[in-house]
Amino acid sequence: MKHKIYLGLFIVGVAAQSALQFPAFAQEPKNSKATLTATSLEALVAEALEKNPELNFYKSEIAAAKGERRTARAFPNPDLSADIGRKRVSGGGLSSESTAWSVSVMQPFEYPGRIALRKAIANRQIELAEVGYHQFQSALGARVRTLGYGLLVAQEKAEAARQVADRGQELVEVLVQRDPAGITPLLETRIIESSVIVARRRAAQSAKEANVSLYEINQLRGAPLSAPLRIAQNDLKFEPIASIDDLLATARTNNFEIRTRQVELAQQGLRVDLSRNERKPGISAGPFYSQEGGDEKERILGIGLSMPLPLWNRNQGNIETATARQHQAETSLLVTQREIERDLLEKVATYNALTDQMSFWRPDSLQQLRDAAELGDRHYRLGSLPISTYTELQDKYLEAIEAILDTQREALESRQQIQLLIGQAILPVSTNQKEETK
Repeated sequence: MKHKIYLGLFIVGVAAQSALQFPAFAQEPKNSKATLTATSLEALVAEALEKNPELNFYKSEIAAAKGERRTARAFPNPDLSADIGRKRVSGGGLSSESTAWSVSVMQPFEYPGRIALRKAIANRQIELAEVGYHQFQSALGARVRTLGYGLLVAQEKAEAARQVADRGQELVEVLVQRDPAGITPLLETRIIESSVIVARRRAAQSAKEANVSLYEINQLRGAPLSAPLRIAQNDLKFEPIASIDDLLATARTNNFEIRTRQVELAQQGLRVDLSRNERKPGISAGPFYSQEGGDEKERILGIGLSMPLPLWNRNQGNIETATARQHQAETSLLVTQREIERDLLEKVATYNALTDQMSFWRPDSLQQLRDAAELGDRHYRLGSLPISTYTELQDKYLEAIEAILDTQREALESRQQIQLLIGQAILPVSTNQKEETK
């Protein structure tokens, strides 16, 4: 009975520690599984795309770029100038004094094509903002989808570890009530107690992983960080993807980073043209009126023209700077394209290796492993299975569950990365979703 008391105190301590360390997962209400509706991955992605607060940043960036375009296409304001003074005429025995004043309105006119170039640059800025917005949307969807399935995997691993621990605990409670006849029953009890400790540890680690995914998902979808969430069961089927040549061709056209560098290169080319255009001076033109009083009033009405003389500054410095930036943009585009191609090759190789590994699995591998673990527990209770086989079976069951679930999670993550790299949706991961309320 002492063994039973010590074991009970140990289990209570482990449970209390897990609850304190992992509150969002461990302190889930007992009836939450019966009332919390399971959410599909795609529904979770749609919610994040609708409620993510960071989307407002990219929307504001687009609005700011549109404001820059409005400024770029606006004409400069006219200049109003006025002069007033006293005029005095003397000589020949006659003198007179009167007021003289003049007023003029001069409208600056840019050299032809300059406003169009500024507007084109602003349009490229809008395009950059829109590409960034769509890139964030794609990255957000991929991240939420990966985190959602990671949460499901962590919950299933924790549940499997708890089941193994609960079976071992029940078995220990039965064994400690018997009178041990020799050293063998006592050692078997200690072996099972050790396996329970390891299983509890695995359950706690999986609960920690689940909480990490839960908090980030809730942050991305604009929900309270500790809001409970359960992911609907998905039977993933990873179909083969297109050939690598097709993926590379698609990435060169649609990848968000490459598109960004292409737009920046085009924008920088326009800046070079604008710098060259600014060598040529604009003009200011407008009417003027002047009047002088005295014995005879003199009035002048006419049109004035003015323009700077490009003698000392031919804008050569700005032209050289813009040209150098253009060369930098060309190099950046080339480097980015090479990096994207390398990343794509790596992700495709990883995905193919994982799918090749999964091709050796049976469709019902998980269920067969669960059945085998339960069968081993029953036969050990009946005395037809040695302790070494029992503990090895339970341990390998947990290892196989973790291997299968982690491999599927890594394959899904690799596929999401491939989708981001080619800039469009590839063949979706087939899912047979189990609509249920847990």
